[in-house]
Amino acid sequence: MIFAVLVGSFAAALHLLPNPSSVIVVPSCSVPLPHAVAASFDAGARREIDERWSALGAGTLYVARIPDIVVRHDPALPAQAYRLGVGRGGAVIWSSGGDGAFYAAMTLAQLPERTARGWRAPCVRIEDRPALRWRILSDDVSRGPLPTMRYFEERIRTIAAFKMNGYSPYMEHVFVSPTDPLPAPLDGITPAQLRSLAQYARIFHVALIPEQQTFAHMHNTLKIERYAGAADFPHGFLLSPASSLASAYLARIIGQELAAVPHPPFFHIGSDETATLGEGTTAAYVAAHGGRSRVYADHVAAMARLVAPSGARIMLWDDGIENDPSVMRMIPRSAVIVNWHYEAERSFEKYIRLIASGGFAQMVAPGASNWNEIYPDVATAIANERRFIDEGKAAHVLGLFQTIWHDDGETLYEATWYPVLYAASAAWERRDVDPDRFRRDFPAAFFGVEDPRYGDDVAELGDALTRLEAAHAGPTDALFWGDPFDRFLQERLANVDLRAVRLEAERVETHLFAHRPPLHANAAAVMFLAARRYDVLGREYQIAREVRDDYASPSFRSLLWSEYWMWELRDDFEGLAPLYERAWRYESRPSHLASNLERYHLAAQRAIERADALARVTREDFLQHEPLPPLDDVIAVPHGGTQP
Repeated sequence: MIFAVLVGSFAAALHLLPNPSSVIVVPSCSVPLPHAVAASFDAGARREIDERWSALGAGTLYVARIPDIVVRHDPALPAQAYRLGVGRGGAVIWSSGGDGAFYAAMTLAQLPERTARGWRAPCVRIEDRPALRWRILSDDVSRGPLPTMRYFEERIRTIAAFKMNGYSPYMEHVFVSPTDPLPAPLDGITPAQLRSLAQYARIFHVALIPEQQTFAHMHNTLKIERYAGAADFPHGFLLSPASSLASAYLARIIGQELAAVPHPPFFHIGSDETATLGEGTTAAYVAAHGGRSRVYADHVAAMARLVAPSGARIMLWDDGIENDPSVMRMIPRSAVIVNWHYEAERSFEKYIRLIASGGFAQMVAPGASNWNEIYPDVATAIANERRFIDEGKAAHVLGLFQTIWHDDGETLYEATWYPVLYAASAAWERRDVDPDRFRRDFPAAFFGVEDPRYGDDVAELGDALTRLEAAHAGPTDALFWGDPFDRFLQERLANVDLRAVRLEAERVETHLFAHRPPLHANAAAVMFLAARRYDVLGREYQIAREVRDDYASPSFRSLLWSEYWMWELRDDFEGLAPLYERAWRYESRPSHLASNLERYHLAAQRAIERADALARVTREDFLQHEPLPPLDDVIAVPHGGTQP
């Protein structure tokens, strides 16, 4: 029997994510897709395979007395490792425990290929194990979008399918405390929901890791008058360590979250960006208690005492240590430091070495670069994740803590899958994950299609963003909502090839308009929405240029056209609103949706008012042979424009 190894074209054609450590493929050999399992087969694995295969049209699993997917115990294999063989007799999985068997099943789930003889599996022998023990996704659920329970579960199933084993919802005020409910939104996360999520995640070999801010980023609690006395500044941002009100509040919240999720492996206490500690109402307390670093360390220790009865290790962000490494001598050695850096730096070794020098376990925390953007800045995200995770693997860090943030409250979870799954692959695979290879594998692994254009779509969206951000006019969300007649923005965008931006966006729109993938179709719909927003963004600023040029040398026809261009913008914004609403409702609870939709309606209303103003000028000034007033006065452009 002749085998082809991983580097060969046979194995490369499998398009598996993450890519296994070792793959041996039998050339020209495939077998009918195995479907029979024992009654004891992993319930989460069965759900994952059924969901994927049924969407592809490849059938589902069934229980049989003589299964053709067999799980065997091999105590010599490390935890989470597995071997998978597929041949004439079906599929055989070897592992030392449930995690490894689950991950083997996730690889098996990606193997089916459609042939003239129906759905079949290639004959393979795979050996695999993760590079990093923990591979965690942290979702910001506190800045606007807050997943429904259905979408929380879909998010968990999807990361599990790509071999991530931790899910950490980042909470500031969204937990609906039985004793302190007022800070939470009316559709916040209840204790019963948090408990349900933890139980659901375990089915898919994912640990739910509560992430509760305990120091800064607490304005949505401190704005409530009942808690205002615990703020560093009036209704401010940071919980004062001098306040017994603050300590009692945290004790209640943490206790309730740990009652809902008893005995998690970790509990994240946040505690980042405490720049105002030592100012405002905290000034005297910090001066009397040994300075900022001592007070910061005391806070960490106090949180560790609250968490200790659960058996969880506390996690905290690393910036307090970067500000003063002496903090490491004052905090519990059992703490796990989450080392977060989001830029495409040449190296992250100095940050990793700093934490290691204190003897602490750490996780590397790259970012998806999705915040404030129409679609994630994929180039920055991949460069950040690739280098940071590779250097983390070389340093034998404890794991990956991949972050998603929604700073402006309107970005979408479904837009983040490409950088999230790249990070998942990089944390699992023992070698470097080449971005070009990932791009080739992504469409089949995620969307279930042998169509490389889905990878091209991601690249086109990235190119559009890169062109726009080269103008240094702000993130693309802000640019989209900015006034295109603003002279500052016009000057910044003067050298941007808006036609190229629009053509890139329209290529994506054209492909996705006609194609709907069998898996994760809503993620493709969100890509289409992003492309259309880039298209409209480019057109906004084209219109502003064209109207200014025409108004400088007006004719009856050019003034009429300028009015029509405003109507065009009206229709564009109103056309985007239902697409955005559909995308939001697929994943998130309704609170905060109305304020985001209002921006589309307000932009459309501005265009309507400007169309009417141009019509008045045409009727009352141009046709009466009167001098035209300045365009900025006619269409009410704020004087002075946007400030840099």
